[in-house]
Amino acid sequence: MERGSFPPDRPDPERPQGPETPPGPQAPPPGPQAPPPGPQAPPPAPQGPPGYAPPAPESAPGYGGPVPPGGWQQPIARPESGWVGRPLASWGSRLGAYLIDFLVVLIPVVFLAAVVFGGASDADSVWGWVGASILYALLFAAVFFLYAPLLMIREGARNGQTLGKQLVGIRVVRDNGLPFGFGAAVLREVVLKQLAVGIASSIIPFIPWFLDYFWPLWDDQNRALHDMAASTHVIKT
Repeated sequence: MERGSFPPDRPDPERPQGPETPPGPQAPPPGPQAPPPGPQAPPPAPQGPPGYAPPAPESAPGYGGPVPPGGWQQPIARPESGWVGRPLASWGSRLGAYLIDFLVVLIPVVFLAAVVFGGASDADSVWGWVGASILYALLFAAVFFLYAPLLMIREGARNGQTLGKQLVGIRVVRDNGLPFGFGAAVLREVVLKQLAVGIASSIIPFIPWFLDYFWPLWDDQNRALHDMAASTHVIKT
């Protein structure tokens, strides 16, 4: 080896050595680059075996009942009508109307009895009296049972009024607010008020009749038993 030569890994002592360059910050190793700004692509769907379908995303539970037919609308609630907000008739006014109606019915009944049995007295046969009795029974039933229904089906302010109720200033109204028709009037005045109470009184004498006519005295809505059964109230006009 020649003088003055040194191995490359050893510095030459005679050559001035400059200051070593201090190490600076190292550049970060290359890595994944940030995606450019903009709409992000959706994540890839999970892979699976052939025929695999990913589950549907959860959503809020919906209505699972039957679908209403076309044109269906929510029913409009009807406001209360009939007796609501109206002054109720007192028991005394109801009794006065009943007595007037009784007298109104009694007049034609007595007149028919005089005509029918007066004609039968001229006949000497028993069959004349039997026929007169049957005829009178039919006429009496027609007057007694049809008097109130035929008057109560009048239109306007007279609907629900007999002559007695009209004179004392009261009327019967249905709880559903509909006017009285012939069927509703027959149900209240004949089936419930006359036949039902009469049949019950034949089984238990006097008590059903007493309870029906005096029930308005302690009922909070001044109703008789036949009013409860027929869904009616009696109000002042």
